[in-house]
Amino acid sequence: MARILIAEDERDIRDLITFTLRFAGHEVIAATNGEEALEKALQEIPDLIMMDVRMPRMTGYEACKRMKTEPTIQHIPVAFLSAKGQESEVQTGLEVGAIEYILKPFSPDQLTDRVKVILAKFGKK
Repeated sequence: MARILIAEDERDIRDLITFTLRFAGHEVIAATNGEEALEKALQEIPDLIMMDVRMPRMTGYEACKRMKTEPTIQHIPVAFLSAKGQESEVQTGLEVGAIEYILKPFSPDQLTDRVKVILAKFGKK
């Protein structure tokens, strides 16, 4: 299965996403903020990066923008996970390089289904 980097500052949500994706057979790397997500992405080279938008140290938007300038990781799909569903928020996410914007709350089944679709688009399982 895939290696997925999760960046989420809220521990309960991070733990739930990690559990859900591991249960679905994926390897999960967890980060607590955008800065850590950027560092781990460069070290681990995951198949997919999923980030919250509002995080300390560096927002998901800033982290994504930086990731898309790094030759070793710029090809990795990024999906935002956010409760902020305003059109401007979604547009900003897509403008910085994300391929998907998943609104919270979501069920574990919805999350694994979206991950499956994203990975299939990029030739991963």
